[in-house]
Amino acid sequence: MKTAQKKRGSTMEEHDKSVEVELNELRQEIEDFKREKERVRAIVGRIGGAPTFNTRLFNIVFATLVALSLVISLLSRGTLRLAMLEIATALISVKLIYIMHNQARVNHFELWILSSLEWRINEIQKTLRKLEWRFENLEKNFQREEENGVSLP
Repeated sequence: MKTAQKKRGSTMEEHDKSVEVELNELRQEIEDFKREKERVRAIVGRIGGAPTFNTRLFNIVFATLVALSLVISLLSRGTLRLAMLEIATALISVKLIYIMHNQARVNHFELWILSSLEWRINEIQKTLRKLEWRFENLEKNFQREEENGVSLP
């Protein structure tokens, strides 16, 4: 009876150790995920995900120039009025082109992220299929051994 309790005790200890190992692995995966998330957040910020000081400064200067040229066009007559309207129109066109360029960069980065996620998911699916196949074979072997009367340690 004591040997059975010792076996149960050792299997309990082994089980506790395996659970602890799994928990440590999960903690490590969570830390890796957090580091990866911060790295991606920094990359997205550089590409155009978050406005930087230079972007804000550019927007303020741009809005000031457009507003100034429109005010001058309202207060003046003749060719100066037309020139200021043309400058305002040109500035707005340049800003639209700049916005489209930045959006194309962000879209490219999002496509790259989605492609890498798809690749990782496919790799995980392959691994999962292999594990399922192994588990099914282990179950079959275990059932055969039980049917044959072979006891497992």
